[in-house]
Amino acid sequence: MSRFKWYIYASFFLLLACNNVEKDVEQLEPEEETTDLTEIIKRGSLKVLAENSSTSYFIYRGKKMGFEYELLNAFCKSMGLELEVVSLSNLDNAERMLEEGVGDIIACNYTITKERQKKMNFSIPFLRTPQVLVQRKPSEWQKMDQKELEEKLIHDPLQLAGKKVTVWKQSSYYQRLVHLQEEIGDTILIKGEEGDVTGEDLVEQVSEGEIDYTVVEKNIAQVNSRFYDNLDIQLELSVRQQIAFALRKSSPMLKSKLDEWLEEYMKGPAFRYTKRKYFELSGITQKSQEPYSNLKGGKISKFDQIFKREASKYKWDWRLIASVAYQESKFNPYITGFGGAYGMMQFMPEVGPKFGVYPDSPPEVQIAGGTKKLYKDYKNWPEIEDEVQRQKFALASYNAGLGHIKDAQRLARKHGMDPLKWDGNVELMVRNLSHKEYYQDDVVKYGAMRGSVTFKYVSSIFERYEAYKSAFQ
Repeated sequence: MSRFKWYIYASFFLLLACNNVEKDVEQLEPEEETTDLTEIIKRGSLKVLAENSSTSYFIYRGKKMGFEYELLNAFCKSMGLELEVVSLSNLDNAERMLEEGVGDIIACNYTITKERQKKMNFSIPFLRTPQVLVQRKPSEWQKMDQKELEEKLIHDPLQLAGKKVTVWKQSSYYQRLVHLQEEIGDTILIKGEEGDVTGEDLVEQVSEGEIDYTVVEKNIAQVNSRFYDNLDIQLELSVRQQIAFALRKSSPMLKSKLDEWLEEYMKGPAFRYTKRKYFELSGITQKSQEPYSNLKGGKISKFDQIFKREASKYKWDWRLIASVAYQESKFNPYITGFGGAYGMMQFMPEVGPKFGVYPDSPPEVQIAGGTKKLYKDYKNWPEIEDEVQRQKFALASYNAGLGHIKDAQRLARKHGMDPLKWDGNVELMVRNLSHKEYYQDDVVKYGAMRGSVTFKYVSSIFERYEAYKSAFQ
């Protein structure tokens, strides 16, 4: 694809986004009268109740994202409306808040169930996906052959007998496990969590070893398995279920208009692109399995000379840039990853052109742009005098976006830690930004993030960098 064509292509998708405003739930009051499409148009905005998750709404590398968020952004654009995101701190409150008018639509990867249909209307489904078991691979799974690995994992629902599975209590996952007990004729130890713990929270807890099993829709599991490479998500526990937006029964005009728009939109290329971007594009897991590449002959990669040339422009060690490239893509200049990130340095579509990098750019341009971006992130931390610590802040910013790392820095200061030191200080607050008691703190401006991913990202790059320094000149 030529650079000009890419620019037109990217511009088309960027135009789908409408102005949006994120509001805290506490700032919003229930509306006194029933709200339907006429009132929404008069107001000029659509209010969406969204959880902080990959499928609903989140901020990644400074950009507001989420599969459902992007769909509703496009819908807003077609209607000339603003999109107001009302972040849910507890999913148990979603249906009440919808009925009270705090939001007009629930966008939380909601499965259509008979029980929910008694209380709410649903749009036509935009996804169909089964529920899957999320389980942790055994330690040192990388060294096992496939047969040995399979023997360590659950691959039949019958094997769930006597196992403890943790899920959101008011979810369709809980209902499915209750029914599955009857089907297998044995007891599954089902632990129901309150709505302030999301499905993605539980997926992370499985990865970290805090719980053994959870259940989520396959689309959620697919996204998260890109960030946690020690998870297995192969066992399906249900038929394909329908995912849709939930609306008040008293908003028939909104439902009709949304259904009409969805039916047409899902036939087009924008929907197919968005779906692929979140659920189908290949990705690179953040945790590498090896300290450095397998290439021999005294080289890290076939791009070593390019790394050396570009790093020298900023007086950086080329082996650190190479370690970043391995972490991002394993030196693959043609890969497309999470959220549409592309190339060896995994640029987001709206960021790459700012550094002269497009999906069809040659490796030397990708490395040049990535090095320039890293140095720009480095320059954002002038108050940090220690070179290594400043580089780690730069890497964290490259991975998660500057806003999230500034949040972690403010949390570190609040909790009596050194806000100018990454190791053992700000990195701990980055990790804690996965937890509600931290990302809902007053000093936090950018909400939740996958803190453990960024924590591992920085540590993995520096661990590999140290190995590179010992092995390569």
